[in-house]
Amino acid sequence: MTLVQITHNDLDGYGASTVAACLAPVERVVHVARYSDVGPVVEDELKRLRKAQEPETLLMTDLGLEEPAIAFFRRFAAMNRNRAEGSRHRLVVLDHHASSLDQLRRQGLEPAPDPERPGLTRTDLGDADIFVLIDEAHCATRMAFDQRALYAPQEAEGPAELPTLIEAVEALDLWRKGDPAFTGGLALDEIFWDSVSPLVPVGHPRHDRFLSDLLLAAARCLAEGATAAELERRAGSLRAGIVDALLADEPADDPTLTTRMRLARMLARSESLFHPLSDGTLLSFGLDSGTFQRVSDLVMEGGRATRVVNVQRAGTLSFRSINGTALDGARAFRGGGHRDAAGGKLPQGSAHSLADAVAQVEPVLNPPSPDPSASPFAALKNWKG
Repeated sequence: MTLVQITHNDLDGYGASTVAACLAPVERVVHVARYSDVGPVVEDELKRLRKAQEPETLLMTDLGLEEPAIAFFRRFAAMNRNRAEGSRHRLVVLDHHASSLDQLRRQGLEPAPDPERPGLTRTDLGDADIFVLIDEAHCATRMAFDQRALYAPQEAEGPAELPTLIEAVEALDLWRKGDPAFTGGLALDEIFWDSVSPLVPVGHPRHDRFLSDLLLAAARCLAEGATAAELERRAGSLRAGIVDALLADEPADDPTLTTRMRLARMLARSESLFHPLSDGTLLSFGLDSGTFQRVSDLVMEGGRATRVVNVQRAGTLSFRSINGTALDGARAFRGGGHRDAAGGKLPQGSAHSLADAVAQVEPVLNPPSPDPSASPFAALKNWKG
């Protein structure tokens, strides 16, 4: 069964996606940076699942349930009722926020204590294929492992360093400062935030593998007795080793360059990071500013486009060009700057995905031609008096 995961964009969210990837083949991971984006993201998934012929599993981890997510659970159940036996989708929700319990109760659902595990609650949606589990005592990373039978083969255990990763993430996420694993969790968190955006960005097919490999490599060092300071000193070599493996088959790789320079060459050739607009502008979403600077230059140098725009979740736009049109693009979004490097702001203020960014930018940069039939004078066109 195809497995898709939606998870939070922090160490616990990536810890949960790392655990899932170690235990089952995950088709795709959607990272949500803001809880307010959960609603639009799950709506996109619901539309897709309604059209899917084969049953799939949707795994949601560490998302802090709010009203849109709970409404989604009910629509998911309604969708399943209309599907034939054997083709119903499975929904697994693993969360640990106290506010999620409050929200469920406000929406008329009563989480029930699990008789076999103190602190764990289950919420009944009237569908045997929907599992909503909340455990305030454990992080989502641990829950993804403990509840693996809901989405992974029974025999799955994962690599030897996985327990160390889970312990460190849990100590950090629940802020258990007296836990021996806490300092290692802090070190993992620093490595995570140093690496999650500026190297292999979200949206690239190798993003999740890169981060999971890095977290597991760091956990392996902790399991071998490395201190936080030793792990910090090794972080660069761990990243470099993973990048070496990642770029082993890249024909244009140059190992004499820095890690970010090497990765920029791979990213500039990526079809998945850029969406072509109707005027030939290439649009990317959520790229780190330094990454965008390097990659956009290589994209244009390689002849893929003469103008590139990057849209951030907060709604800011960065235009780059080689023909003086960056400023023209920025002006369309109440912005300014230089002829070949300028910026602006989305009219709606923010974007939650590449598709959302495209939907907002395309009609502003390339407004559709007016429909002649909509003119109040259209009816007079063939009037002969």
